[in-house]
Amino acid sequence: MSTVLVVEDSVTQREMISDLLKGSGLNVTVASDGVEALEYIQGRCPDLVVLDIVMPRMNGYELCRRLKADPKTHQIPVVMCSSKGEEFDRYWGMKQGADAYIAKPFQPTELIGTVKQLLRG
Repeated sequence: MSTVLVVEDSVTQREMISDLLKGSGLNVTVASDGVEALEYIQGRCPDLVVLDIVMPRMNGYELCRRLKADPKTHQIPVVMCSSKGEEFDRYWGMKQGADAYIAKPFQPTELIGTVKQLLRG
């Protein structure tokens, strides 16, 4: 079973995304910011990361850049999931190495479909 790391500083959003993914048959672990996520990933690599952008300590752009620059983690698919929904935000997220970008609020089927597609990758 695939493991997805959800990195989101909002407890409500983190729980909602986690419940959606668990409901579709995935293992889910969580982190509340980029620093916590990096610490987790250094211990064990998830199969995919769902990442908010605006977070304390380390934002999603920075975390995505670090994951994609590291030979041990560059192959992990990253889905940015953010309330920053402008075209520029999407462009910038993809430029940091994100494999997909979903703007909040999103349809549950959009998130699950994107995650499953990337896991099959």
